[in-house]
Amino acid sequence: MTEREYNECVRVYADNVYRFILKNLRHEEDAQDVVQSAFEKMWLHRDNVEFEKSKSYLFTVAYHQMIDHLRKVKRVVLKDEFHEQAGIVNKPVNNLKKVLDEALARLSETQRSLVLLKDYEGYSYEEIGQITSLSESQVKVYLHRARIQLKNYLVKPENVL
Repeated sequence: MTEREYNECVRVYADNVYRFILKNLRHEEDAQDVVQSAFEKMWLHRDNVEFEKSKSYLFTVAYHQMIDHLRKVKRVVLKDEFHEQAGIVNKPVNNLKKVLDEALARLSETQRSLVLLKDYEGYSYEEIGQITSLSESQVKVYLHRARIQLKNYLVKPENVL
């Protein structure tokens, strides 16, 4: 991959990768760090990366960087937790984005990543399998289970009202 092709990758895919990582981590600075390290890794290995496969390579690296980050974060336990609703007054009764974020947050890391890759980013089952190191059939099964969980959460009135 040439420097020009690398710059094209950054221009075309940076927002998509960032959005995918941010949806999973739900923390802007952490998502920025993960995306930056993914691009850094792609730069370091640019001689081995074909431009045509750069999107898949980038999402794969970012996904694995995110998993590593989540493992590190799980080791750190904070004693005082901040409650989101502590300072919120006059919040809207029906906030679709918040409901969807809560539903996605209830999924396991793998399920959430699969839903985001398939339904938000539009990857094929085969591409998702390559990114997550799962077989195509595992992707289909995990995605099916995740969608059932989302459906069960979203159809309960107490969760959406």
